[in-house]
Amino acid sequence: KILKPLILFALPVLFALFLQAMYGAVDLLIVGKFASSIDVSAVSTGSQIMMTLTNLVSSFAMGTTILLGQQIGSGKKEEGGRTVGTAIMMFAIIAVVMTLLLVIFAPEISSLMNAPEEAFDKTVSYVRICGGGMLVIVAYNLIGCIFRGLGDSKTPLLTVAIACVCNIAGDLLLCAHFKMGTSGAAFATVFAQVVSVIVSALVIRKKELPFSLKKEHLRLHQPSLK
Repeated sequence: KILKPLILFALPVLFALFLQAMYGAVDLLIVGKFASSIDVSAVSTGSQIMMTLTNLVSSFAMGTTILLGQQIGSGKKEEGGRTVGTAIMMFAIIAVVMTLLLVIFAPEISSLMNAPEEAFDKTVSYVRICGGGMLVIVAYNLIGCIFRGLGDSKTPLLTVAIACVCNIAGDLLLCAHFKMGTSGAAFATVFAQVVSVIVSALVIRKKELPFSLKKEHLRLHQPSLK
């Protein structure tokens, strides 16, 4: 019977996506309390840019979940390793490209989003700081999708919950105490994602993985990439 296991698997995924969406809302709430309206405008515009890119990465990464789940379910350990190896290389390339685009073209991206003139520089700053942390944002989404491919949707929920707590703490420290405004919110977001990646990496190291990942798997295998 599929319905009960499917619901038990899907609910943590939905909660994780909800918590991820709360990042920008928490930033706005705390910045609105302890900074200026210009900072609020900058964080609002910047967080929409980052949420769009995060959702794009998450959607791509879901392909890894499906393919890995199928291969593990049919006992194809070697193919599972190739899929994970290909995903690591593909998302490393995506992360580097996104980082360069966000850091170099932050003013143009902010202009496309019609950032208000008085908040333009702060929006650019938010996008650049978060763009500099794109590697960890991409890594978090990929690790989460690998966990789900292993049939574990609870660990990604736990890591995103930890990240949310760290994000709130970071916002309060940098925005409320150090009065860093937009930059503080951006640094807090990146810091929270770093913590979630570290926690995920520690958990996955302790797991007995149902696939073999070797050095030769860390390349773009055409069938998996396709």
